Amino acid sequence: MKCPFCSYHDSRVVDSRSVEEGNSIRRRRECPKCGKRFTTYEKYEEAPLVVSKKDGRRELFDGKKLLAGLLKAFEKRPVSLEKVQEIADSVEREIRQRGESEIDSTIIGEIVMNHLEQTDQIAYVRFASVYRQFADVNNFMQELQRIMNKNNTVNS
Repeated sequence: MKCPFCSYHDSRVVDSRSVEEGNSIRRRRECPKCGKRFTTYEKYEEAPLVVSKKDGRRELFDGKKLLAGLLKAFEKRPVSLEKVQEIADSVEREIRQRGESEIDSTIIGEIVMNHLEQTDQIAYVRFASVYRQFADVNNFMQELQRIMNKNNTVNS
């Protein structure tokens, strides 16, 4: 592995550990030339996953785009970055476990909403308002009422 600091052509592994529930390996490396340390991640190469959009377009699944959407939903909420990353990883794992090479964006949206509803209701409503594209306040209120009824049922 080439050193990112001095571009020396080699480095040695100082420490390795499993991360992301064993799906990748984090390696601490040290450059024998400049002595600086850096981190690399080794992950198995996954088959490409194509997302079918509502308008008929197809694009490659992008975990960073999923994470960005989740971060937007959780903005200013008392949920740690680690928890948001954990949700993104769980959603991606759920999608890939289906074993399909193409998945509809609506399925991804529903999986995300299931995770959000269990984690933070405000983040859920934020995501749902964008994802479901509520036509008016009445649609929005119906969704809020559904959540409130569900909470009342659980708390009774």
